[in-house]
Amino acid sequence: MKSLVNKRFTSFALALMCTVLAGCKEDFLDEKPVTTLTTDVYYATEAGFEDLVRACYPLLRNIHQARTLVLNGTDIFSQSGFSDPKFATLSTSPLEHYDVRLNASLADLQTLWTLLYAEIARTNTVLSRADGITTMAQATKDARIGEAKFLRALCYFYLVQQWGDVPMPLTEQTTASKEAKRVASADIYKQILSDLLDAETKLPVTASNYGRATKGAAQFLLARVYLTRGWNFKNALGGTAADFDLALQYADKIIDAYPLAATYSALFPQHSENPLKQYTGAQNDKNAEIVFAVQYNTDVLTNKTDPSFTQDAAGGSNLHSVFGGSGEGYPGTKGRTSDYNRHQPFHVTNPAAYRFFDPDNDSRYDWNFVEVGYALQAVAGFKPLPTTNANLKVDIKAGDTVVYFRPWNKPALTLAERGVDYGGKKNYSVVNLEEYGGGYGFINGSAVNVSGFPGDYPMMWKFWQPGIPYGDAYGTLNEIVFRSAEAYLIAAEAIVKGAKNGKLGTADVYYNKVLDRALTKKGIDPQCAKSPENLKSLETVSYRATPANISIDLILDERARELMGEYNRWFDLKRTGKLIERVKKYNPWAAKSASITDKHYLRPIPQGEIDLSYPPMTQNEGY
Repeated sequence: MKSLVNKRFTSFALALMCTVLAGCKEDFLDEKPVTTLTTDVYYATEAGFEDLVRACYPLLRNIHQARTLVLNGTDIFSQSGFSDPKFATLSTSPLEHYDVRLNASLADLQTLWTLLYAEIARTNTVLSRADGITTMAQATKDARIGEAKFLRALCYFYLVQQWGDVPMPLTEQTTASKEAKRVASADIYKQILSDLLDAETKLPVTASNYGRATKGAAQFLLARVYLTRGWNFKNALGGTAADFDLALQYADKIIDAYPLAATYSALFPQHSENPLKQYTGAQNDKNAEIVFAVQYNTDVLTNKTDPSFTQDAAGGSNLHSVFGGSGEGYPGTKGRTSDYNRHQPFHVTNPAAYRFFDPDNDSRYDWNFVEVGYALQAVAGFKPLPTTNANLKVDIKAGDTVVYFRPWNKPALTLAERGVDYGGKKNYSVVNLEEYGGGYGFINGSAVNVSGFPGDYPMMWKFWQPGIPYGDAYGTLNEIVFRSAEAYLIAAEAIVKGAKNGKLGTADVYYNKVLDRALTKKGIDPQCAKSPENLKSLETVSYRATPANISIDLILDERARELMGEYNRWFDLKRTGKLIERVKKYNPWAAKSASITDKHYLRPIPQGEIDLSYPPMTQNEGY
């Protein structure tokens, strides 16, 4: 039997329906569009075309924050989970081990691939719609076309270096398609150069808005592309010796137009290692040395990461927060505050990389690494869990040193130089280089992990920005993509490979211009470890260049010092054919697993792309 409630509800609903239907007029169902504006209509206007070009810039943030394939698994950086391989069996990342986990299903591969092709799709739309713009001033229209071609060339350059032969769409895609034909690398390089040479003629010397691509940006990328093609990876790029001459010529153009900053540190936010004496100095994002950078200031093209491909929820730069170690675990910290801010160990400096520097004479060592950690507040009766006296307690005042990471060339060799946690005299932890990352201390030949004072590793805070909110992506520092210091090193490399007629002379002259800017006293011979991979050896060698010693390895070492953490290291090792040699030598995880082989000079095509394509794309050899 139906309930009375249901009967009443049904009757009410029928009555209401009749009332509504009786009250309807024919025009209730007529469509009344609010606007007839469509993308086809809007993009044919000057304002729409400008917005279309502007929409190509936000994705640069996402692309350059997807940096694991560029930094990790190299001679300089490893991924999270690092500790000395003597005390662990497996890193968290296949990018260090180059083992079977580095395969087509790796998420990092799909992420970068998707972002790069999304950016290419936007630039293709700009270029396909450009002919329909008839009222814009020709110089402005040319500049916008040049910007799109530069950005497309940059993305294809990243793609072809990582994956080799890849699909190369060059027009706007308006219909669904599963076709994804791989194009030969040599043809992709021809297209990249064609785009860049046209962009060079169209782009202005100075952009209408700071952050847009300029003639200098196209010329810098031409220098990189010619240098890379000249190496002619596996004879597949169409390169010749003439490419090195062209790389040198374009590097000289950049050197002429973009003077080096007076100091290395002037390129980055000014800060103090001691948070209690912190200051917010000038952040010179518009330094004359910078040729092109991903923008994070709010007065330029965009102030938000593209919402379609969220890489950082905060919409800002995350450079300040992705390089290990961390100050959050120091005694006397205040928890999660901006004093040391968040440091996630996504890119951790390999031990050998510290030994590329002269800690006494190279200003980049002090700028890149935080050697001393401080207590931000007092701690009474702190118990450091010492190795010799379990009842020892230490009173810590705000501002006291709580950890000192000894430079590699001045290790603590006596108990008088060690901390009380090690049985020494110092009321703070003293950590030698070979103990960085978890293998803290040695007692009777065994590793001792001390949980009181930290046994971590120095923060790599080259990009550290004081005074920003605590979190992962609240920075406003523009991420440098090209700067003229690299142009000097491109020129040096090209000359070593046979290029002639450099404006400054021989390769060592170009190299030493960058080096001397970094030294505390110009002209001295800085000393790095002769064998960086041997963490116990204190034998040194000069890294000043001479006509006799200049080499690709010397230049790669200098690129590591000068460009640490910038978006280029894997490309450097792949270009020069040094990936396997240097990764096995300097990356402790790869040295332990020894799985890296020739196939790793190319990444596997993401499985998701193979599955979506028809006919299916072929996979790179060995995967």
